[in-house]
Amino acid sequence: MTTGTGTSSNPKGWSRARGLVLKTLVLAGGALLLKRLTKSTTRWDHARIVAESLSGVKFSRDQASRDPDNYFNLRMLTCPAAEMVEASKVLYFEQAFWRTPQKPFRQRFYMVKPCQKEMKCDVELSSYAIREAEEYKNFCDRPKDQRPLPEEVIGDIGEHLTTIYLNRCDRGKRCLYEGSTPPAGFPNSWNGATYYTSELSILKNGQIHSWDRGYDDDGKQVWGVKEGPYEFKPAASSSFDDIYSLIPLPQFPWSKE
Repeated sequence: MTTGTGTSSNPKGWSRARGLVLKTLVLAGGALLLKRLTKSTTRWDHARIVAESLSGVKFSRDQASRDPDNYFNLRMLTCPAAEMVEASKVLYFEQAFWRTPQKPFRQRFYMVKPCQKEMKCDVELSSYAIREAEEYKNFCDRPKDQRPLPEEVIGDIGEHLTTIYLNRCDRGKRCLYEGSTPPAGFPNSWNGATYYTSELSILKNGQIHSWDRGYDDDGKQVWGVKEGPYEFKPAASSSFDDIYSLIPLPQFPWSKE
């Protein structure tokens, strides 16, 4: 009874105590939020972010409408396919013309993993040929129970084609990650090429910019666009009434790229 009387007779004391409690909670919450925001990104966080950014349906529609002489409206489709023992992520990737998504002209497995600590990069993105590629057409569009199993995917990883070394972009830039193959590139024999190079940028708005070019022994570019990278935007920004999809379909230099 004495406690109750004291509390009711000293409302200022109670208000002061409540204010201290609220202030303590706010400070604690702020410290927790600051800790979360300033928490350093781990090597595996980088790999996860890259894998997630690559996944999904993206189109080059807007670029094709701006410059139909040099770019086609292509569909880029990527999704998770398996995970390796060391937790490297395997993605299935395919490209097709917008009008014929069921007929991809380029199929690859991507392997995404952190760079080794001694390397000057954050993420390794390697591409591999697919054994029995016909069985993987439209892999991402199928129900999961109609796709090859993860262990089958791992068994169908074929020849190593290329590796792009990605780094997190500096603060203030439009991109999240960007990188390229080594300057010497990787072997390629299409259309007189002896090697080819790849550049890749992952933007903060979900876009993927990709630029592949083949060169001969003299360093002359013999395939690939010269004006700049293909710009793939998430599917939500593309519509299906694209007049540029009516352009005749050419032969593409990506059978061995």
